[in-house]
Amino acid sequence: MKLDLLAISAHPDDVELGCAGTILASIAKGKKVGIVDLTRGELGTRGTPEIRVQEATEAAKVLGASVRDNVGIPDGFFQNDPDHQLALIPYIRKYQPDIVLANAIDDRHPDHGKGARLIYDTCFLSGLRRIETTDDKGNAQEPWRPKFIYHFIQDRYIKPDFIVDITPYWAKKEEAIRAFRSQFYDPNSEEPNSYISSPEFLAFLEARAKEYGHSIGVKYGEGFTAQRIIGIDDLWALI
Repeated sequence: MKLDLLAISAHPDDVELGCAGTILASIAKGKKVGIVDLTRGELGTRGTPEIRVQEATEAAKVLGASVRDNVGIPDGFFQNDPDHQLALIPYIRKYQPDIVLANAIDDRHPDHGKGARLIYDTCFLSGLRRIETTDDKGNAQEPWRPKFIYHFIQDRYIKPDFIVDITPYWAKKEEAIRAFRSQFYDPNSEEPNSYISSPEFLAFLEARAKEYGHSIGVKYGEGFTAQRIIGIDDLWALI
């Protein structure tokens, strides 16, 4: 299945928090979008890996994603090294995305920055024909390198290189986030408290979206950074 856009992140729920609005906006334009989670988030304070997989599946349905996969590499202990790069390359070659959205280049959670570097480097390596991989049926895969890689912004403030207007999709983004019931605020939950389980965290998330939206004259926005200069061939595309 060839995808237009593939969102890759360290943990289930990173994508929903960081770029769900952009995913929804892309799907509304007729683009095929998929999600790949690097880990099952098994070191998280709340929930279990099994619960998080179920929640990720539900969130993907809310978003309308064409597919959601999990690489299954270890939460917390993965590195940007050959073993983990070779684990991710088959997914990039399988879906052949033109655009990849990846974790923030730096963040409170060290997995986010590590994930950003792993994803960025693996996208390059995926285009090298001398690296041989096979699909889940044992067939040799063709090399593939995405045209663009953009990093969504997570907990720490980073000045974005561009902002996507997600105003029409904010409510659906919230619905996708709340699909992760084990992770976010629930007054009836008996799970231990965590950094993201307070009502203040969700209020912060909305405030950040409003801040980015305000900066481009809309209600809600999602910010992204790019590691190379973005070129355009139509000045009016910036309007």
